[in-house]
Amino acid sequence: MERILESVSYEEEKKWENELRPQQFSDFPGQDDIKDKLNVYIQAAKKRKEPLDHVLLYGPPGLGKTTLSRIIANEFGVDFKMASAPSIEKKGDLAGLLTSLKPYSVLFIDEIHRLNRTLEEYLYSAMEDYYIDIVTGDGIGARSMKFQLSPFTLVGATTRAGALNAPFRDRFGIVERLQFYDRGSLQKILKRNSGLLKMNLADDGAEEIARRSRGTPRIANRLLKRVRDFADVQGNGSVDESLAENALNRLGVDKLGLDMMDRKLLTLIYEKYNSGPVGIETLSAALSEDKDTLEDVFEPFLIQEGFIQKTPRGRILTDFAKKTLFNVST
Repeated sequence: MERILESVSYEEEKKWENELRPQQFSDFPGQDDIKDKLNVYIQAAKKRKEPLDHVLLYGPPGLGKTTLSRIIANEFGVDFKMASAPSIEKKGDLAGLLTSLKPYSVLFIDEIHRLNRTLEEYLYSAMEDYYIDIVTGDGIGARSMKFQLSPFTLVGATTRAGALNAPFRDRFGIVERLQFYDRGSLQKILKRNSGLLKMNLADDGAEEIARRSRGTPRIANRLLKRVRDFADVQGNGSVDESLAENALNRLGVDKLGLDMMDRKLLTLIYEKYNSGPVGIETLSAALSEDKDTLEDVFEPFLIQEGFIQKTPRGRILTDFAKKTLFNVST
């Protein structure tokens, strides 16, 4: 079952996500420090007539890594080519991408931590000196030829920067971690996108949706579309605080940004494991949920908001969580 608060993009969402994506830094609320630095790097590279250094963007899903990579290409005025690491299975796949690039193009690889080590190493010479070795022929007659590439910028996106091999990670000259968005930035995103969706969103309605969006634009946009459904069917098409609150309650999203799965996880730690510590593998088995999903999708927000802590012995429930969710005085 798909979660309304899932920060990973569903396949059917990608079309309207693309329609809502900002195209320039000036249209992109939030991540101001990263935007400012990237803008300086881009202007400097353009002034020197050089490709931008390779960029690694990491952080939880749904924070704008793909959007920022497109904006980098737009601001630089160069071609943009996109691939997902799981779709790159062998050297030939990667060589096909690299040899098709025009000068100074941006090659964006999503989930770059899922490239196998052989492909990571194949990228070393491409990233450093803009060439790859192409093997022709088979067996004893095989020959290796050096193929010169056009200068390009690799932008990698990952939720797990630590999973990259250190020599590969070190070849990225620009490494930035995206943070969860503050409520004001999410409200700006919601107001902008409500205009693109031709809906009337009041300021207090935007604030209510932003409050429950887990600091994540992708979730904010998804909630916006679902609230719009309630406004069209049960209201007059406009979204104010009252309608947004009612719709989000119906969707199972509380004022803390928690849904049923979050509460199930937190309740499990509290009731079954005496508030912890409990290992991630144990939680994965108890919830029938993939360990990586718990670590990459659920935990970042719960840690950021102070509900759980990671310790060497496992996850523990914080005093804040016990007081807020279970009325336990500390």
